[in-house]
Amino acid sequence: MPATASRGRGRRTINEINMVPFIDVMLVLLIIFMVTATVITPGAINVPTAGKSQKAPDKRIDVLINHEGELSLGGELSAKNVSEGEAIDQIKAALAKNPDLPVMLAADNELRYQQVVTMMRKLREAGVQRVGLSVK
Repeated sequence: MPATASRGRGRRTINEINMVPFIDVMLVLLIIFMVTATVITPGAINVPTAGKSQKAPDKRIDVLINHEGELSLGGELSAKNVSEGEAIDQIKAALAKNPDLPVMLAADNELRYQQVVTMMRKLREAGVQRVGLSVK
């Protein structure tokens, strides 16, 4: 039944649509979209979390890379400011005595990721079976 209004002598129908409910619904939808757009991050990468081991191995080789990319060895081997070739040679010699010796790679926070991956690849090529990353 159309709305009617009485002005003066007779009744007339009002040919207007009530816009208030439409505006209310649109404002609610706008708020919902604004809130969900801030929560959704496009292209997010789900990175696995690192757990804590029970106990660090007693005998291991530590490969330390500082922020300038200089290598040092620790643990079973002890050498500072060695080249990659010298470090790999010393690690191969230690692995000849004990093939299951783990190697822990500790890199500075400011170091490029590519240098860490390259060192891990070289350690794998040298025959290291157990390579670990040292984290805080």
